Amino acid sequence: MTVYKAPEKEFNFLLNEVFDYAALAQLPGFEEATPEMVESIMPEAARFYEQVVAPTNQPGDGQGSHLVDGKVQIPAALDGVYPQLVEAGWTALSGDAEYGGAGFPNVVGLAVQEMLQSANLGFSLMPMLTQGVVHALDLYGSDQQKETYLANLITGHWSGTMNLTEPQAGTDLGAVQTKAVRNGDSYLISGQKIYITWGDQEITDNVIHLVLARTPDAPEGVKGISMFIVPKYLVNADGSCGERNDVKPVNVEHKLGIHSSPTCTMMFGESGGATGYLVGEEGKGLVYMFAMMNAARLAVGHQGVSVSERAYQQAVWYARERVQGAVAGFDGRSPIINHADVRRMLMQMRAMTEAGRALSFKAIFEEDRSFHHPDEAVRVASGKAVELLTPLVKGWCTEMAMETTSLGVQVHGGMGFVEETGAAQFMRDARILPIYEGTNGIQALDFIGRKTLRDAGQAMTALAAEMQADLAEISAHAELADLAAAIGEALAQCQQGAEYVFANPAEAGGIAYNYMMLVGNSVCGWLLAKSAAAAQAAINAGSSDRFYVQKVATARFFIEQVLPRNAAYLGALKAGQAGIMALTEEDFAVA
Repeated sequence: MTVYKAPEKEFNFLLNEVFDYAALAQLPGFEEATPEMVESIMPEAARFYEQVVAPTNQPGDGQGSHLVDGKVQIPAALDGVYPQLVEAGWTALSGDAEYGGAGFPNVVGLAVQEMLQSANLGFSLMPMLTQGVVHALDLYGSDQQKETYLANLITGHWSGTMNLTEPQAGTDLGAVQTKAVRNGDSYLISGQKIYITWGDQEITDNVIHLVLARTPDAPEGVKGISMFIVPKYLVNADGSCGERNDVKPVNVEHKLGIHSSPTCTMMFGESGGATGYLVGEEGKGLVYMFAMMNAARLAVGHQGVSVSERAYQQAVWYARERVQGAVAGFDGRSPIINHADVRRMLMQMRAMTEAGRALSFKAIFEEDRSFHHPDEAVRVASGKAVELLTPLVKGWCTEMAMETTSLGVQVHGGMGFVEETGAAQFMRDARILPIYEGTNGIQALDFIGRKTLRDAGQAMTALAAEMQADLAEISAHAELADLAAAIGEALAQCQQGAEYVFANPAEAGGIAYNYMMLVGNSVCGWLLAKSAAAAQAAINAGSSDRFYVQKVATARFFIEQVLPRNAAYLGALKAGQAGIMALTEEDFAVA
């Protein structure tokens, strides 16, 4: 079963009733992206991803990507799909209008991005990485570099990649050894990069690599890293593609999942050096690359939401079709969706997916405000909120995706373990999400270190104040008083967790994960309660739309069945790391 239905109603609800899209659309640069315009494009996007892209998911997984005669061969199921994506303009939706983009807020792009990711997660990675290259060049590229590259990247005629990791470096980018030697106005790049998502392909006219490398006199460590633009084809003065650069794929990894995506080993400079162009200043490459990485981390977090949505839809379809056993009050054998334990699993999949979606939308709303709001104080505050929420989006949402997609297999029973049903693919695809763009252990360390300890908890205090302010609005609905009380308790648990963190900073490495999950769980509960309040307001105003009843029930399930995990996260956090570090390295050796 591979049918996918875009949750358009959910997107519109979040945009217009939970978050104030109408106000966002009035910010400078967004005036033409009216709510009416967004409402008109959503059905068009849904039709495209449901009808054109979604059917490629399962066959693309089976066919995979391969290196054939030095060229990357993508799945035949994807033949002709990318040109349709470009022609329809979906790659340019949130791009700068100055360079051919449609100029919509990123939060609108997020909704459309989810459709693409749910339709085919592996395929979605190429536009995602390209958007990251656009973001980095927009922030740090020279005017000439922007003029040369941005229009073709934004419109999707060229794709982009991020080249960080090397065999000996892994996550430790300070160990990068790729070399960059000045050659007139450019540099000659030589070295090997691994795990390069969509590192090469033949479906775009050019591939623009952003590469981390060291100049000969660069100091050791991260301060010696610079960032370079290395195009697959050199760009002529008139903007056309010229001769082939000295860069090529030498391997396509055989992976657990995301088989549609060619994950390449890239070789630079085998024949004397690949021509590269310095971005910004020497020695600041890691700072520049983090702009791209942070954008990618938000996107990866939403991939967790997207694959969970697809797994949930598949599980619901199967549970309604599969007839087995008897249920009280049901005449004859019943579809398994009527069994309480199956319903528990489906509700958990639904609630956690909706919670992750709300968290991600919140972060991207703040990102749009941080760039476009006319009040500098608001821009600064929103920017800090994005920084705080980024590791939560990446960490919590991708942890949730592993759990949700595993439940999807469980709903299918034995058939879930059979590849032909498609349920296993979602679980396999989801497994990469907590790993790439910085493992979730790194996200937790970032959250507890840079985002909590370093600013003395100021960003966390601001978020807690926003949550507290919403409690009055939630509890104003008598039907939701229990939800407000539960969020108040969650806030108190976060405060206790923060107090332990500040009292025991030396234990940050051992307690970071539980702290991240405690806060992530609490923020998600708050956003679902906020959603329930919006839905309850519609019900009280006379709406008979069953959608609003569903929203309240889903929020209540999360707060009753998922939010209680906070007690365990807090308890484990307060236990510290003594038990974690109790054994020596030698104790782990196999006897």
